[in-house]
Amino acid sequence: MTANTAVTVRVPAKVNLQLAVGPAREDGYHDLVNVFHAVSLFDEVTVSEAQPRAEREFVRLSVAGDLGSHTDLVPLDDTNLAARAARLVARRATHAGPIDMHLNKRIPVAGGMAGGSADAAAALVACDALWGTGLSADALLAMAAQLGSDVAFPLVGATAVGTGRGEMLTPVESAGRYQWVFALSDEGLSTAAVFAEYDRLRPDAPEPHGDERLMAALAAGDARRLGAALSNDLERAALSLRPDLAATLDVGRAAGAVGAIVSGSGPTCAFLAEDEDGAEAVATALEKSGTCERTVRAYGDVAGATVVRHESA
Repeated sequence: MTANTAVTVRVPAKVNLQLAVGPAREDGYHDLVNVFHAVSLFDEVTVSEAQPRAEREFVRLSVAGDLGSHTDLVPLDDTNLAARAARLVARRATHAGPIDMHLNKRIPVAGGMAGGSADAAAALVACDALWGTGLSADALLAMAAQLGSDVAFPLVGATAVGTGRGEMLTPVESAGRYQWVFALSDEGLSTAAVFAEYDRLRPDAPEPHGDERLMAALAAGDARRLGAALSNDLERAALSLRPDLAATLDVGRAAGAVGAIVSGSGPTCAFLAEDEDGAEAVATALEKSGTCERTVRAYGDVAGATVVRHESA
Protein backbone atom coordinates (compact mmCIF):
# COMPACT_ATOMS: atom_id res chain seq x y z
CA MET A 1 0.00 0.00 0.00
CA THR A 2 1.01 3.61 -0.36
CA ALA A 3 1.45 5.86 2.65
CA ASN A 4 -1.85 7.55 1.83
CA THR A 5 -5.01 6.33 3.55
CA ALA A 6 -7.28 9.09 2.23
CA VAL A 7 -7.07 11.64 -0.58
CA THR A 8 -9.37 14.59 -1.34
CA VAL A 9 -9.53 16.16 -4.80
CA ARG A 10 -11.29 19.42 -5.64
CA VAL A 11 -12.77 19.71 -9.13
CA PRO A 12 -14.61 22.53 -10.94
CA ALA A 13 -17.88 22.82 -12.81
CA LYS A 14 -17.92 23.94 -16.41
CA VAL A 15 -19.94 26.26 -18.56
CA ASN A 16 -19.98 25.96 -22.34
CA LEU A 17 -19.06 29.22 -24.03
CA GLN A 18 -19.84 27.60 -27.37
CA LEU A 19 -21.50 24.27 -28.02
CA ALA A 20 -21.75 23.52 -31.71
CA VAL A 21 -23.39 20.15 -32.40
CA GLY A 22 -23.14 18.19 -35.63
CA PRO A 23 -25.52 15.52 -36.93
CA ALA A 24 -25.88 12.20 -35.12
CA ARG A 25 -23.16 9.70 -36.01
CA GLU A 26 -23.67 5.98 -36.62
CA ASP A 27 -22.41 5.26 -33.07
CA GLY A 28 -25.09 7.54 -31.62
CA TYR A 29 -22.69 10.31 -30.64
CA HIS A 30 -22.41 13.76 -32.22
CA ASP A 31 -19.29 15.58 -33.38
CA LEU A 32 -18.89 18.75 -31.32
CA VAL A 33 -17.00 21.98 -31.09
CA ASN A 34 -17.28 22.58 -27.37
CA VAL A 35 -15.55 25.53 -25.72
CA PHE A 36 -15.30 24.55 -22.05
CA HIS A 37 -14.73 27.14 -19.32
CA ALA A 38 -14.06 26.02 -15.74
CA VAL A 39 -15.78 28.04 -13.01
CA SER A 40 -15.39 28.29 -9.25
CA LEU A 41 -18.17 25.92 -8.25
CA PHE A 42 -16.31 22.96 -6.83
CA ASP A 43 -17.12 19.42 -5.80
CA GLU A 44 -14.71 17.63 -3.47
CA VAL A 45 -14.25 13.87 -3.81
CA THR A 46 -12.58 11.98 -0.96
CA VAL A 47 -11.46 8.37 -1.33
CA SER A 48 -10.23 6.41 1.67
CA GLU A 49 -9.13 2.86 2.41
CA ALA A 50 -11.94 0.67 3.72
CA GLN A 51 -12.15 -2.67 5.44
CA PRO A 52 -12.27 -5.63 3.02
CA ARG A 53 -15.77 -6.46 1.85
CA ALA A 54 -17.60 -8.17 -1.00
CA GLU A 55 -16.43 -7.32 -4.51
CA ARG A 56 -19.82 -5.87 -5.38
CA GLU A 57 -19.15 -3.24 -2.71
CA PHE A 58 -15.63 -2.42 -3.85
CA VAL A 59 -16.69 1.25 -3.86
CA ARG A 60 -19.05 2.45 -1.13
CA LEU A 61 -20.47 5.88 -1.96
CA SER A 62 -21.86 8.67 0.20
CA VAL A 63 -22.90 12.22 -0.71
CA ALA A 64 -23.47 15.54 1.03
CA GLY A 65 -23.45 19.22 0.10
CA ASP A 66 -25.46 22.41 0.05
CA LEU A 67 -27.67 21.56 -2.93
CA GLY A 68 -30.70 20.46 -0.93
CA SER A 69 -32.87 17.98 -2.80
CA HIS A 70 -30.38 17.91 -5.68
CA THR A 71 -28.15 15.52 -3.73
CA ASP A 72 -30.97 12.96 -3.72
CA LEU A 73 -30.47 12.64 -7.50
CA VAL A 74 -26.90 11.33 -7.12
CA PRO A 75 -26.78 7.53 -7.67
CA LEU A 76 -24.97 5.67 -4.91
CA ASP A 77 -24.43 2.41 -6.79
CA ASP A 78 -22.13 1.20 -9.56
CA THR A 79 -23.93 3.37 -12.11
CA ASN A 80 -22.24 6.41 -10.56
CA LEU A 81 -19.55 7.61 -12.95
CA ALA A 82 -17.10 8.28 -10.11
CA ALA A 83 -17.43 4.67 -8.92
CA ARG A 84 -16.75 3.49 -12.46
CA ALA A 85 -13.68 5.72 -12.56
CA ALA A 86 -12.34 4.12 -9.37
CA ARG A 87 -12.74 0.66 -10.83
CA LEU A 88 -10.91 1.75 -13.97
CA VAL A 89 -7.89 2.93 -11.97
CA ALA A 90 -7.99 -0.23 -9.84
CA ARG A 91 -7.27 -2.31 -12.95
CA ARG A 92 -3.93 -0.49 -13.27
CA ALA A 93 -3.02 -0.55 -9.57
CA THR A 94 -0.81 -3.17 -7.91
CA HIS A 95 -2.45 -2.76 -4.50
CA ALA A 96 -6.06 -1.65 -4.87
CA GLY A 97 -8.41 -2.49 -2.03
CA PRO A 98 -12.00 -1.52 -1.23
CA ILE A 99 -12.62 2.19 -0.76
CA ASP A 100 -15.12 4.57 0.70
CA MET A 101 -15.85 7.49 -1.62
CA HIS A 102 -17.52 10.64 -0.35
CA LEU A 103 -18.86 13.31 -2.71
CA ASN A 104 -19.22 16.79 -1.25
CA LYS A 105 -21.24 18.53 -3.92
CA ARG A 106 -21.69 22.15 -4.90
CA ILE A 107 -22.06 21.54 -8.65
CA PRO A 108 -25.74 21.20 -9.68
CA VAL A 109 -26.93 17.66 -10.37
CA ALA A 110 -28.29 17.01 -13.89
CA GLY A 111 -27.83 20.72 -14.48
CA GLY A 112 -25.70 20.91 -17.63
CA MET A 113 -22.51 21.79 -15.70
CA ALA A 114 -20.86 18.34 -15.87
CA GLY A 115 -21.10 17.61 -12.15
CA GLY A 116 -21.08 13.84 -12.60
CA SER A 117 -18.22 14.06 -15.09
CA ALA A 118 -16.29 16.32 -12.72
CA ASP A 119 -16.68 13.78 -9.91
CA ALA A 120 -15.40 11.04 -12.21
CA ALA A 121 -12.35 13.14 -13.10
CA ALA A 122 -11.70 13.78 -9.41
CA ALA A 123 -12.05 10.06 -8.66
CA LEU A 124 -9.42 9.23 -11.29
CA VAL A 125 -6.93 11.63 -9.70
CA ALA A 126 -7.80 10.64 -6.12
CA CYS A 127 -7.53 6.90 -6.71
CA ASP A 128 -4.27 7.33 -8.60
CA ALA A 129 -2.86 9.16 -5.56
CA LEU A 130 -4.34 6.73 -3.02
CA TRP A 131 -3.00 3.62 -4.71
CA GLY A 132 0.24 5.13 -6.00
CA THR A 133 -0.35 4.00 -9.56
CA GLY A 134 1.66 6.90 -10.98
CA LEU A 135 -0.53 7.35 -14.02
CA SER A 136 0.61 9.96 -16.53
CA ALA A 137 -1.56 12.89 -17.56
CA ASP A 138 -2.10 11.22 -20.93
CA ALA A 139 -3.17 7.96 -19.28
CA LEU A 140 -5.69 9.80 -17.09
CA LEU A 141 -7.07 11.63 -20.13
CA ALA A 142 -7.44 8.33 -22.00
CA MET A 143 -9.35 6.85 -19.05
CA ALA A 144 -11.52 9.95 -18.92
CA ALA A 145 -12.43 9.53 -22.59
CA GLN A 146 -13.48 5.93 -21.86
CA LEU A 147 -15.84 7.15 -19.16
CA GLY A 148 -17.60 9.94 -21.07
CA SER A 149 -17.32 12.89 -23.39
CA ASP A 150 -17.14 15.54 -20.64
CA VAL A 151 -14.81 13.76 -18.18
CA ALA A 152 -11.51 14.86 -19.73
CA PHE A 153 -12.04 18.60 -19.36
CA PRO A 154 -12.33 18.75 -15.54
CA LEU A 155 -8.91 17.11 -15.35
CA VAL A 156 -7.29 20.12 -17.02
CA GLY A 157 -9.70 22.98 -16.30
CA ALA A 158 -9.10 26.59 -17.42
CA THR A 159 -10.56 27.13 -20.94
CA ALA A 160 -10.26 24.62 -23.76
CA VAL A 161 -11.84 23.61 -27.04
CA GLY A 162 -13.15 20.05 -27.10
CA THR A 163 -13.61 18.33 -30.45
CA GLY A 164 -14.64 14.83 -31.48
CA ARG A 165 -17.22 13.91 -28.81
CA GLY A 166 -15.70 16.74 -26.75
CA GLU A 167 -12.90 14.62 -25.30
CA MET A 168 -10.05 15.87 -27.52
CA LEU A 169 -8.91 19.08 -25.84
CA THR A 170 -6.91 22.09 -27.03
CA PRO A 171 -6.15 24.76 -24.39
CA VAL A 172 -7.29 28.31 -25.14
CA GLU A 173 -5.68 31.45 -23.71
CA SER A 174 -8.23 33.49 -21.78
CA ALA A 175 -7.05 36.94 -20.72
CA GLY A 176 -9.90 37.89 -18.38
CA ARG A 177 -11.57 36.81 -15.17
CA TYR A 178 -15.28 36.56 -15.82
CA GLN A 179 -18.16 36.92 -13.38
CA TRP A 180 -20.96 34.39 -13.72
CA VAL A 181 -24.41 33.86 -12.22
CA PHE A 182 -26.07 30.46 -12.51
CA ALA A 183 -29.82 30.01 -12.11
CA LEU A 184 -30.54 26.52 -10.81
CA SER A 185 -33.72 24.59 -11.49
CA ASP A 186 -35.51 22.27 -9.09
CA GLU A 187 -35.92 19.72 -11.89
CA GLY A 188 -33.12 18.19 -13.93
CA LEU A 189 -32.92 17.54 -17.67
CA SER A 190 -31.65 14.33 -19.22
CA THR A 191 -28.71 14.94 -21.54
CA ALA A 192 -29.85 12.04 -23.74
CA ALA A 193 -33.36 13.51 -23.97
CA VAL A 194 -32.01 16.92 -24.98
CA PHE A 195 -29.82 15.42 -27.72
CA ALA A 196 -32.77 13.37 -28.97
CA GLU A 197 -34.88 16.53 -29.14
CA TYR A 198 -32.02 18.30 -30.94
CA ASP A 199 -31.98 15.52 -33.56
CA ARG A 200 -35.75 15.84 -33.97
CA LEU A 201 -35.65 19.62 -34.34
CA ARG A 202 -32.58 19.76 -36.52
CA PRO A 203 -32.31 16.61 -38.67
CA ASP A 204 -30.18 18.50 -41.19
CA ALA A 205 -27.61 19.80 -38.69
CA PRO A 206 -24.36 20.89 -40.38
CA GLU A 207 -20.88 19.88 -39.26
CA PRO A 208 -19.80 21.96 -36.24
CA HIS A 209 -17.29 24.81 -36.53
CA GLY A 210 -15.55 27.11 -34.09
CA ASP A 211 -16.39 30.79 -33.71
CA GLU A 212 -13.61 33.29 -34.39
CA ARG A 213 -15.54 36.05 -32.57
CA LEU A 214 -15.52 33.99 -29.40
CA MET A 215 -11.78 33.31 -29.64
CA ALA A 216 -11.08 37.00 -30.21
CA ALA A 217 -13.20 37.99 -27.21
CA LEU A 218 -11.36 35.51 -24.98
CA ALA A 219 -7.99 36.76 -26.19
CA ALA A 220 -9.02 40.35 -25.47
CA GLY A 221 -10.52 39.53 -22.05
CA ASP A 222 -13.62 41.52 -23.00
CA ALA A 223 -16.74 40.41 -21.11
CA ARG A 224 -19.18 42.27 -23.36
CA ARG A 225 -17.72 40.78 -26.52
CA LEU A 226 -17.66 37.35 -24.94
CA GLY A 227 -21.29 37.67 -23.85
CA ALA A 228 -22.35 38.58 -27.37
CA ALA A 229 -20.52 35.53 -28.76
CA LEU A 230 -21.94 32.86 -26.41
CA SER A 231 -23.81 30.14 -28.31
CA ASN A 232 -25.35 26.75 -27.62
CA ASP A 233 -26.90 24.60 -30.34
CA LEU A 234 -28.71 22.56 -27.65
CA GLU A 235 -30.51 25.59 -26.24
CA ARG A 236 -33.47 25.34 -28.60
CA ALA A 237 -33.93 21.66 -27.66
CA ALA A 238 -33.66 22.40 -23.93
CA LEU A 239 -36.24 25.18 -24.26
CA SER A 240 -38.52 22.86 -26.22
CA LEU A 241 -38.49 20.41 -23.32
CA ARG A 242 -38.53 23.14 -20.65
CA PRO A 243 -40.26 26.27 -22.05
CA ASP A 244 -40.18 27.86 -18.60
CA LEU A 245 -36.43 28.42 -18.93
CA ALA A 246 -37.10 31.20 -21.45
CA ALA A 247 -38.49 33.38 -18.65
CA THR A 248 -35.36 32.78 -16.58
CA LEU A 249 -33.16 33.91 -19.48
CA ASP A 250 -35.32 36.99 -20.03
CA VAL A 251 -35.04 38.07 -16.37
CA GLY A 252 -31.25 37.82 -16.41
CA ARG A 253 -30.96 39.79 -19.64
CA ALA A 254 -33.29 42.49 -18.35
CA ALA A 255 -31.17 42.77 -15.18
CA GLY A 256 -28.09 43.63 -17.22
CA ALA A 257 -26.38 40.36 -18.04
CA VAL A 258 -24.06 40.84 -21.02
CA GLY A 259 -24.61 37.20 -22.00
CA ALA A 260 -27.31 34.64 -21.20
CA ILE A 261 -27.40 31.01 -22.25
CA VAL A 262 -28.64 27.58 -21.25
CA SER A 263 -25.59 25.77 -19.88
CA GLY A 264 -24.86 22.64 -21.90
CA SER A 265 -27.94 20.42 -22.00
CA GLY A 266 -29.56 22.47 -19.21
CA PRO A 267 -31.61 23.21 -17.24
CA THR A 268 -29.11 25.51 -15.48
CA CYS A 269 -29.03 28.96 -17.11
CA ALA A 270 -25.74 30.84 -17.18
CA PHE A 271 -25.43 34.62 -17.12
CA LEU A 272 -22.23 36.53 -17.81
CA ALA A 273 -21.93 39.87 -16.03
CA GLU A 274 -19.62 42.75 -16.85
CA ASP A 275 -18.29 42.95 -13.28
CA GLU A 276 -19.05 41.87 -9.69
CA ASP A 277 -21.66 44.59 -9.20
CA GLY A 278 -23.38 43.47 -12.37
CA ALA A 279 -23.36 39.87 -11.17
CA GLU A 280 -24.95 40.93 -7.88
CA ALA A 281 -27.72 42.77 -9.74
CA VAL A 282 -28.44 39.77 -11.97
CA ALA A 283 -28.49 37.35 -9.04
CA THR A 284 -30.83 39.60 -7.05
CA ALA A 285 -33.27 39.97 -9.94
CA LEU A 286 -33.35 36.23 -10.56
CA GLU A 287 -33.89 35.43 -6.88
CA LYS A 288 -36.81 37.87 -6.72
CA SER A 289 -38.36 36.68 -9.97
CA GLY A 290 -39.33 33.20 -8.84
CA THR A 291 -38.21 31.80 -12.21
CA CYS A 292 -35.50 29.60 -10.68
CA GLU A 293 -34.98 27.57 -7.52
CA ARG A 294 -31.88 29.53 -6.47
CA THR A 295 -28.79 31.23 -7.86
CA VAL A 296 -25.09 30.76 -7.30
CA ARG A 297 -22.25 33.04 -8.33
CA ALA A 298 -18.84 32.01 -9.59
CA TYR A 299 -15.87 33.29 -11.55
CA GLY A 300 -13.75 31.74 -14.28
CA ASP A 301 -11.62 30.38 -15.43
CA VAL A 302 -10.07 28.17 -12.74
CA ALA A 303 -7.72 25.19 -12.60
CA GLY A 304 -8.81 21.60 -13.07
CA ALA A 305 -8.82 18.66 -10.64
CA THR A 306 -6.41 19.33 -7.78
CA VAL A 307 -5.37 17.23 -4.79
CA VAL A 308 -6.16 19.38 -1.75
CA ARG A 309 -5.63 16.91 1.10
CA HIS A 310 -3.65 13.76 1.89
CA GLU A 311 -4.13 11.70 5.00
CA SER A 312 -1.44 9.19 5.90
CA ALA A 313 -1.29 6.20 8.24
